[in-house]
Amino acid sequence: MKIADCMSRDVQTVTPDQPIREAAQFMLRADAGSMPVLEDDRLIGMVTDRDIAVRAVAEGRGPDTPVRETMSAQILVCYEDEDIEEVAMKMSHAQVRRFPVLSRDDDRLVGIVSLGDLSRSEQGEAAQIALDGITDPGGAHTQWTDPR
Repeated sequence: MKIADCMSRDVQTVTPDQPIREAAQFMLRADAGSMPVLEDDRLIGMVTDRDIAVRAVAEGRGPDTPVRETMSAQILVCYEDEDIEEVAMKMSHAQVRRFPVLSRDDDRLVGIVSLGDLSRSEQGEAAQIALDGITDPGGAHTQWTDPR
């Protein structure tokens, strides 16, 4: 089974110049913890509720701060033609719960796949593969930088 068969196609996005307040409002309405950031119809980053609630607030940034100043530019993605098990392994290794899904033809955003999407698929056991890695302690954390 391919990721295209279980991903969510209706993806809300933000632009890098939108204020983080709007991104947070979109996340609240969609009950989502992250949103893809698109510029000129290209995926350039992801902004998470943690980017806003922890990083931006800790740095004293206000609600009108542009998304580009708090988003994560290092994007982990998958492609719509990848097998579910392969993507589950990527999620496990990266310890993330969702991936933007790109078209292999033109690298454009075509959806998003979450741990929940995997669990509802015909190959729901793939979700367990991802969950095992996601819940492992440790892993790289990029929210904090040593001020020394």
